[in-house]
Amino acid sequence: MTRRMRATALVAATAMTLAACSGGDSAEDGTVELTMLAASYSDNTKRLWEEVIAGFEKDHPGVTVKLEMQSWENINDVIRTRVQSNEAPDILSIDTFAGYVEDDLLYSAEEVLSQETIDDFQDSFRENASVDGTQYGFPLIASARALFVNNDLLERAGIDEPPTTWDELYDAAKAVTEKTDAYGYGLPLGSEEAQAEAGIWFLGAGGGYGTPEKITVDTPQNLEAARFMKKLHDDGLTQPDAGATQRTPMLDQFIQGRFGMAMGLPPIVGMIEEKNPDLDYSIVDIPTKDGEKVTLGVADHLMAFRNDEDKAEQIGAFLDYFYRAENYVKFVETEGFLPVTKSGAEASTNEAMKPFLDLLPHARFYPSTSPAWATAQAAMQSQIGLIATGKDPKEVLAGIQAEIDNA
Repeated sequence: MTRRMRATALVAATAMTLAACSGGDSAEDGTVELTMLAASYSDNTKRLWEEVIAGFEKDHPGVTVKLEMQSWENINDVIRTRVQSNEAPDILSIDTFAGYVEDDLLYSAEEVLSQETIDDFQDSFRENASVDGTQYGFPLIASARALFVNNDLLERAGIDEPPTTWDELYDAAKAVTEKTDAYGYGLPLGSEEAQAEAGIWFLGAGGGYGTPEKITVDTPQNLEAARFMKKLHDDGLTQPDAGATQRTPMLDQFIQGRFGMAMGLPPIVGMIEEKNPDLDYSIVDIPTKDGEKVTLGVADHLMAFRNDEDKAEQIGAFLDYFYRAENYVKFVETEGFLPVTKSGAEASTNEAMKPFLDLLPHARFYPSTSPAWATAQAAMQSQIGLIATGKDPKEVLAGIQAEIDNA
């Protein structure tokens, strides 16, 4: 019997049980209660989940969902305590899931989701949500990177088209720096998110961070990217303190017209509308060494815990309902992120997000399921900025690799 057939039988049996009962709590009246712990992205998150739950419960009598919201500051501590106390929620919304897979606590996608829902995930996000070829994470929201371009500054510098290659970006940054009062490119290699900025350039050279099985930073491709970043800085085409510059203040300065170009995320669109709605800007593909499309993708996930009481059918029914385009797109767009499903991307009406959506099929990810990734990320954040202080990029990458290998 397939999961869908079992679900149909379950609903019918539940309805019969309800008809035979006259009241009492959920254990007595035959209903099944799912518990859900979710991270809050904004003031809208709780309301959005409550709307999804209300619609689901209306369509699935006999199944209820008890929602608990937590801030990102608290949710890791909360779920850690719950798991240790054998009180894990049935459904969790958070970023990482690999540790729970290692402890054999999660259902796989095939055990709970319909094949239609599984096939609807963007292929790259589905792969990123898998461990040893089995999908355990259910991608929830996505963020990708693209190049934000100040159209006015490039026009004043005599640049007619946004760059698509490194050579074109260098020339555009040089023209902006020389012909306007702005820097050509904003290069944030400070500790806030240096692993992301550098990772974008690594990917643009055909490199990256390797695989969960083997994280590699000191590759020829990554060295070429590090040398190009250093050249942008050393030739005066970025801000002088690039090695200590944090992403958030740099993007604030881009919004105020201080940079010709900078890598940005979807929420920057809302920041521009709030802080400088008159800014004339474009969002374009990330320039790469050879012009090949690529982006750095980041995703948060839903996951389903394999608790003592088997609720796979009900969990699957709820998640299938949530990922329907008419429900899912409203959730994602209200939160200002990108949909991770193919149907969601097709149904999206947010034109400002289109450049990011077009890049999603080309997304590459951190090897975050590797136990060594935390060490790699910390080493990148603390050391990659040294290339903007005169240190040889080859030595910097070798030092980072040594920390990873010795972790």
